[in-house]
Amino acid sequence: MTDLYQAQRAMRNMRKAALQRGVIAILDVGTSKIGCLILRFDGAETDRETEGVGPMAGQAQFRVIGAATTRSRGVRFGEITAMNETERAIRTVVRAAQKMASVRVDHVIACFSGAEPRSYGLAGDVALQDSVVTENDVARVLAACDVPDIGQGREVLHAHPVNFALDHRSGLGDPRGQIGNRLACDMHLMTVDAAVIQNLLHCIKRCDLDLAGLASSAYVSGISSLVEDEQELGAACIDMGGGTTGISIFLKKHMIYADSVRLGGDHVTSDISKGLQIPLAVAERIKTKHGGVQATGMDDREMIEIGGDSGDWEKDRRQISRTELIGIMRPRVEEILEEVRSRLDVAGFEALPSQQIVLTGGASQIPGLDMLAAKILGQRVRMGRPLRVQGLPQAATGPAFASTVGLCLFAAHPQDEWWDFDIPSERYPARSLKRAVKWFKDNW
Repeated sequence: MTDLYQAQRAMRNMRKAALQRGVIAILDVGTSKIGCLILRFDGAETDRETEGVGPMAGQAQFRVIGAATTRSRGVRFGEITAMNETERAIRTVVRAAQKMASVRVDHVIACFSGAEPRSYGLAGDVALQDSVVTENDVARVLAACDVPDIGQGREVLHAHPVNFALDHRSGLGDPRGQIGNRLACDMHLMTVDAAVIQNLLHCIKRCDLDLAGLASSAYVSGISSLVEDEQELGAACIDMGGGTTGISIFLKKHMIYADSVRLGGDHVTSDISKGLQIPLAVAERIKTKHGGVQATGMDDREMIEIGGDSGDWEKDRRQISRTELIGIMRPRVEEILEEVRSRLDVAGFEALPSQQIVLTGGASQIPGLDMLAAKILGQRVRMGRPLRVQGLPQAATGPAFASTVGLCLFAAHPQDEWWDFDIPSERYPARSLKRAVKWFKDNW
């Protein structure tokens, strides 16, 4: 745990240095595409002392000056499977973004979607040495949280203090400067498969880049797609990518749960390819041009030319009705949504004050998906587009760029995490988890 803590602090310091230089690259390593944005920052960060603990600590203004995307290679289920191919794709996309920005970038902040995220709810409390809460008291209460045995080969990716309580007053965002006797804290801890992170770190290093931050795609998609009220009152962001579907739940402006389903838009394409016996590229084209999940009476009459160049005239002239295409796509989309539903049930989503569900990600653009999702997931479903970011090209404003845009916001205003405080070294917690993951049910 200590090594990781130090590594995260080193990345935070590197990010600060990069922001002072004024430019930093954003890298979204996905299963279907790898995107890179180059951000220019104007003005230094505001001091965290004045900004406070919480969702938007240390704000900085930025604009996008370079952008590029390329087809992802060597990535499956959001995890690197062929190092050389992924390295080439990352080099290509970073070079293209640098060319557009006319600037060289050494530091990147990356996000990825796989690695089997797991969420834990932690709690800790300490008696105050003085009656006024200081930065040191916040560090002590974070150190007092009972860390579960996260298992071999796993590492902590995010550790957010999501709620502070002072004596009997709960729901505090920033307790510093307030008066009381006992300080308590609830923390959300998210762990991932360490091997997946190591591969990503190694790949980025091979591209001659320094990593200045790492985030989960599910988390950053939620930051960019959920509006402020949704983040405050309770909402789930379902980020439907190519290889995985990320799930994040927010409450009181903090992520309190994350998970991912190893199914995405590529599986729908694969089903079309197998069902119609056509190449994946043709299946992808048919899916994006004619796909859907809600059949109407008109769809029997709408014929789709499959096309092809196999040389077999009969095979290349085939046509199918749109109803047949929907019949291939719908079962897989239903399977993804059913799996998401079961993860939300495990998280205790129905206990939240608001149960808004926001669909985003490239695969969320299938026509009729919002109606099907409302049936399977519950009534309150809307399609999410990422927030507008200054300088972002029009082509990069759709749902497929939710995690990329979220990563920009994460780079500019990272939420306070465990490693942002000077935790006394003798207090690195390694004790068992006393509270269940459903701690937020009792606390809000």
